[in-house]
Amino acid sequence: MAATTQRDYYEILGVPKNASEQEIKSAYRKLALKFHPDRNPGDKDAEEKFKEAAEAYSVLQDGDKRRRYDAYGHAGLGGAAPGFDPTIFSDFGDILGDFFGFGDVFGRRRGPRRGADLRYNLDLGFEEALFGAETHIQIPRAEMCAGCGGSGSAPGSSPQTCPSCQGAGQVTFQQGFFSVARTCSRCRGAGRVITKPCPDCRGEGHVVRERKIQIKIPGGVDTGSQLRVTGEGEAGGQGGPPGDLYVVVRVAEHPFFHRDGISLMCEVPVSFTQAALGTTIEVPTPDGGRTKVQIPEGTQTGHSFRVRGHGVPQLGARGRGDLHVSVRVVVPTRLTAEQRKLLDQLGRTLSVPDAAKDKDKSFFDKVKDLLG
Repeated sequence: MAATTQRDYYEILGVPKNASEQEIKSAYRKLALKFHPDRNPGDKDAEEKFKEAAEAYSVLQDGDKRRRYDAYGHAGLGGAAPGFDPTIFSDFGDILGDFFGFGDVFGRRRGPRRGADLRYNLDLGFEEALFGAETHIQIPRAEMCAGCGGSGSAPGSSPQTCPSCQGAGQVTFQQGFFSVARTCSRCRGAGRVITKPCPDCRGEGHVVRERKIQIKIPGGVDTGSQLRVTGEGEAGGQGGPPGDLYVVVRVAEHPFFHRDGISLMCEVPVSFTQAALGTTIEVPTPDGGRTKVQIPEGTQTGHSFRVRGHGVPQLGARGRGDLHVSVRVVVPTRLTAEQRKLLDQLGRTLSVPDAAKDKDKSFFDKVKDLLG
């Protein structure tokens, strides 16, 4: 009997040999959805490709098998193909279930379901984000019905075993080369049916209410920061735990301070004489105080001075960033005759430093050379 040629597993999945575990899983998922028998009824070629992809994934997703396969090829697996392994669907049974309409591809019964997570966008003032705050928010969410305790049945009654699936939540049937289980259409996978719905929640087991929640904002948050409040999401199903609430922060701009990470930036104007002669100025700080900054003589526009410890508190750690004060020299635009006369006299006594002259000369020489 002639030997059967076995294709390279990386080639089957269409990934390079250095592919990551996530890349391998993603490639297999695409092939599984494309060639699944439910999408290709009666197509033997698609069925074989589905088996082939499953076989390749069952090897490459297993670290030990992959190392042996990389070193020795198919011979490293004991000389025989591993064959189709239904357990490889465990990583994304929910994906296949959502696509093909069955809750779990190999018949496992659905149990308690975790509640959905919620998101709340919170606007904060600049100072609130820097130093922290406490606030209350109102959120509408699904909560367990108090009238029925989440069962969905009217008081004095209880859900009954579904007669269609006998409580399994799924109906199993043969599809191609393996058995699949579709979610029971009568009980929608719960395994139980409600004969007498609760009048408060109409059989849903939960009701939508608006809840007031206190939120503590730590100092140092910035736009895009997420605060997780455990257990404040929507109620779970069939006795499952509630989801979480994620508070997403958006911080207002400040008219004077600009934030860069844990550093704060600001710009202060100084007069021509202050910059020329040097001075001490007072600069406001974000906590409402003031700090002194020494401006040495000859300071130019754009020069920055650092004030340590007056920046943004480090989120989740001790200490604060720094405040960077940038100087802008303000040139007077309206002068009296006397002021103009004095400035003119001053200008006659000032000369451009030799270094600046050389720099200007060098610049014009380069322009002249450029223009030919």
